[in-house]
Amino acid sequence: MRANLFNPNFFIPNYCILCRLIPCLLLCLTLCGCSQDMWNDSRLKPLAASPVFVDGRSSRTLVADTVSRYAPVMETPLVSGMSGGKPIVDIFPVSITRTLINRGQQRYNIYCSPCHGKTGYGDGMIVQRGFPVPPSYHINRLRRAPLGHFFDVITNGYGNMYSYNDRVSIPDRWAIIAYIRVLQRSQNATLSDVPPQERQQLDGNSP
Repeated sequence: MRANLFNPNFFIPNYCILCRLIPCLLLCLTLCGCSQDMWNDSRLKPLAASPVFVDGRSSRTLVADTVSRYAPVMETPLVSGMSGGKPIVDIFPVSITRTLINRGQQRYNIYCSPCHGKTGYGDGMIVQRGFPVPPSYHINRLRRAPLGHFFDVITNGYGNMYSYNDRVSIPDRWAIIAYIRVLQRSQNATLSDVPPQERQQLDGNSP
């Protein structure tokens, strides 16, 4: 009995068989592409002996002056703002210059003003939109706080404020702190703090 090639039903069984064979063929091709060379390659476990190196060790010595990212920070006023394990440093470990203060103002406006406000009263735009109000820099507690307190807060965060350790470099932290002191002084200054040559402008008597 000859197959009727003009009968459309003739191709249906063959088509089904072909559909089943295609996935099998693809699976075979995939398995052929797998290689265990990397898995089975010879390797040394940490601290195992090795004939490759003169000292017989597989683990190599660290490069000189290598510092672990998890190592505790050296406790110096410059990099930690601490003395005796406490954030009580109250002397700037950097020179206070106009360039430093200008840099601090720039960094402050970027990172601090959204919450603390441009003048440090805790009325930044984020606060105006519902974020908890941070304390004003002009309250007595923060006016009397040592410099190390601000450095510690910037580094580790405080309350609702998260750490800026990975965002603000150590020199920029001191620059920001210098600018915070400028803000505090500006809101609590007296006429005697103004240079004599500038007082006439405040009095409105400048020519």
